[in-house]
Amino acid sequence: QVQVVESGGGFMQAGGSLRLSCAASRSGFSINAMGWYRQAPGKEREWVAHSTIGGSTNYADSVKGRFTISRDNAKNTVYLQMNSLKPEDTGVYFCAASRWRLPPPEYWGQGTQVTVSS
Repeated sequence: QVQVVESGGGFMQAGGSLRLSCAASRSGFSINAMGWYRQAPGKEREWVAHSTIGGSTNYADSVKGRFTISRDNAKNTVYLQMNSLKPEDTGVYFCAASRWRLPPPEYWGQGTQVTVSS
């Protein structure tokens, strides 16, 4: 069973930066795709970004140019560098992982809160 644990959330003023980390433990198999979703209060969960073990990356239009996803394949760890944060970036950020592809995720983390104030 894959265990997904994310961290790095917190409180930040608009224009600031945060870096989220997510580690996916594995036993006997590799994780091909890892990514991030977020959910604001009262809204549906939305996809943010993902990265594959081969190095391809994709971003939602709302974060393109501001967020950067990177990956350490040896550690099965993915990072989300969030720059130029906006209040609308506020929400719970969830790490997701799959042995094959995203979407859909096979495994979810518990989430980490990101709050951006103006």
